[in-house]
Amino acid sequence: MNPQTLQLICFYAFAFVTVIAALSVITLKNTVHAVLALVLTFFSSACLWMLLEAEFLALALIVVYVGAVMVLFLFVVMMLDIDQEKMREGFVKFLPVGLIVAVVMLVEMLGLIGVRAMHAQVMGANPAVAAGMSNTAWLGQALYTKFLLPFEIAALILTVGVVAAVALTLRERRDARYESPSQQVKVDPRDRVRIVKMAAVRPPAAPVDDNTPQESRP
Repeated sequence: MNPQTLQLICFYAFAFVTVIAALSVITLKNTVHAVLALVLTFFSSACLWMLLEAEFLALALIVVYVGAVMVLFLFVVMMLDIDQEKMREGFVKFLPVGLIVAVVMLVEMLGLIGVRAMHAQVMGANPAVAAGMSNTAWLGQALYTKFLLPFEIAALILTVGVVAAVALTLRERRDARYESPSQQVKVDPRDRVRIVKMAAVRPPAAPVDDNTPQESRP
């Protein structure tokens, strides 16, 4: 079989699985099944990236999203008690709006693909192919040599964002309750618990009604 034909068949197969899995994410009633369908969507998308010779993006999608993020989502969904019926109440109501947004996004993506095809000669060939190495090797070499300073600046910005998010989350709020471990350790149990010794008291027996019919014995 021609390699291009095999690649085209694999592309259509992976694209079909991706679309079906993505539709299953929003149509399945069970939340756990929806998360598993989203994992299949990411995996199929990674296969498409691999066909496009973007190995780094494919591996990052599998390792980061499928291997870490979606596993955490799955554990959180399985631990929470989620009402499935309330989550699916507005699906049919907002379906036309969702279809309109999906069509608009599809038209925009097709337009971007057409613009890229028209400017293919201006953009030039794939630099990884021109350098005679894989996409991952070329990206790593370019990232840590030519673009090292922008990479470090981006890492610093992300670090500042993480620190800011933690600082905003851990700030003191008057409408929230906090517990101080140091004060809890210093507490004397005798000041919190009072043991009282009381004698056992038997409740009085219920009075017997004389009008109650007695059981007949043989």
